[in-house]
Amino acid sequence: MRPRRGSAAICSRCHQPAPGYDQLGERRFEFIPLWGFLVFLLYAMRRVHCRRCGAGVVEEVPWGDGKRTLTKAYMLFLARWARRLSWKETAAVFRTSWDKVFDAVEYLVTWGRAHRQLGQIEAIGVDEIPYAKGHQYLTLVYQMDIGLTRLLWVGKERTTASFQGFFTTIGEAVASKIAFVCSDMWEPYLKVIREKCSEALHILDGFHMVAKMNKALDEVRAEEARRIHREGRLPVLKKSRWLLLKREENRAEEQRFRLRDLLRYNLKTVRAYLLKEAFQQLWDYNSVAWAGKFLDAWCRHTMRSRIEPMKKIARSLRQHRELILNYFRAQKLISSGVVEGLNNKAKVTMRKSYGFRTFHVLEMALYHSLGKLPEPEVTHEFF
Repeated sequence: MRPRRGSAAICSRCHQPAPGYDQLGERRFEFIPLWGFLVFLLYAMRRVHCRRCGAGVVEEVPWGDGKRTLTKAYMLFLARWARRLSWKETAAVFRTSWDKVFDAVEYLVTWGRAHRQLGQIEAIGVDEIPYAKGHQYLTLVYQMDIGLTRLLWVGKERTTASFQGFFTTIGEAVASKIAFVCSDMWEPYLKVIREKCSEALHILDGFHMVAKMNKALDEVRAEEARRIHREGRLPVLKKSRWLLLKREENRAEEQRFRLRDLLRYNLKTVRAYLLKEAFQQLWDYNSVAWAGKFLDAWCRHTMRSRIEPMKKIARSLRQHRELILNYFRAQKLISSGVVEGLNNKAKVTMRKSYGFRTFHVLEMALYHSLGKLPEPEVTHEFF
């Protein structure tokens, strides 16, 4: 490729025409393969002396970006395929390298975040997911508006400072208009939400409440099973873990009969199971007042049960009573279901590539898959 005769080069800093004074050696730009053949654009870059910038710089070309060896069209092409396949598979299919696929994804994510319009955000959800061994977590913040769900921000660790980084990114003007916030009971998240979204309706994550209750039930079952074994009694709780933790609709016919037999015994595990099942009635209420009365009655009954793990749950629910009832004040329109669904997609993104080398690479992958970022316009579409 050669520049058109008499055409002025474009300064790569101010993006304005500037007089050229020199030419560099020929560079090779990789283009989209056509009919199974690798395609390269060969071009000798010109250097310009820009009076506006007061410096000599390399010209800007419309098909390339800085010192990248891939054309913009090829980076967009690879990045789109990297959403469908793992990055390693994408590299193998198009006979390129993993690093070039990452370079393409990084270019598209960087461009998309720079041109992303946040607009008015009404509802957000925040949660953490593990991403590496040794209790290393990511803080993920999602937009949960009706008609638009997307990843807004990725933070390293699940600390107060990490979550505050999200509000620093979006600014006070956007944060002040958030009407609903959905989170779990993790104290650093609760603290930041109280500070930054004091006017928003804060809704606790029902999924995590049920998960904590299941964990408490399993703790009671394991302790009682060990005690029965020590006393030499009939091991009625043997292989009953998933029998008790499964939902009714997920149990097989044989499991239903076995559970019916198990419930005839006067065991702490049985009482804990009945408390857990009774708590599910809370989500059937529509009235805030009646939901509050049910929650108070359930907590009183549980505190008299003499089952310490369940009493611990009851104390936690009492402490966060108003946040739990906010689910009903929001007319049950905002729930953690959207957050858990997006969390699953984030885990699939990590599992598809068997993990990532660094936090930066993982961050790019998550924004690419879940961010719904805008893409640069191209002259031709190749798929």
